Amino acid sequence: MVPDPAAPEIQRLLADMAETLEDAGGVGLAAPQVHVPMRLFIYHVPAERADGVEIPLTAVVNPVITPLEDRKVLGWEGCLSIPGLRAAVPRFHRIRLTGIDAAGQKINQELTGFAARVVQHETDHLDGILYPMRMNDFRYFGFNEETARYPLTLPQQEEPL
Repeated sequence: MVPDPAAPEIQRLLADMAETLEDAGGVGLAAPQVHVPMRLFIYHVPAERADGVEIPLTAVVNPVITPLEDRKVLGWEGCLSIPGLRAAVPRFHRIRLTGIDAAGQKINQELTGFAARVVQHETDHLDGILYPMRMNDFRYFGFNEETARYPLTLPQQEEPL
């Protein structure tokens, strides 16, 4: 747990993480990825990846995710911790995210689609889980160059719990 998100050392960490994320070109970064064992992450969702609804850079401290339906959907994921690879990972389509933002304000949001996927991915990092550990079909796992050269269409599967 992070007791005070507004503490100067936490604000400095968040600023450093934002710079790292921008340099890497990713959409999310969790504190354990930069060798800090704290329950916080940052993320953003570009409008073109989320039906035109952009989510600006957001810090989430002490996140809790609650699935709002049983449905999981396969989607492609990559990770800054596993460069050069991507895979199809089943994730809950609709979740509730609660936590605290960088200013100490409560977060209580319903997220769907790509935004829900990013938040679940980053929260997994806080629990020591990397996306390959969530996979159930390794046919959809490979190097970025190969999956771009030989694209695979993901099944439109909805997976119950």
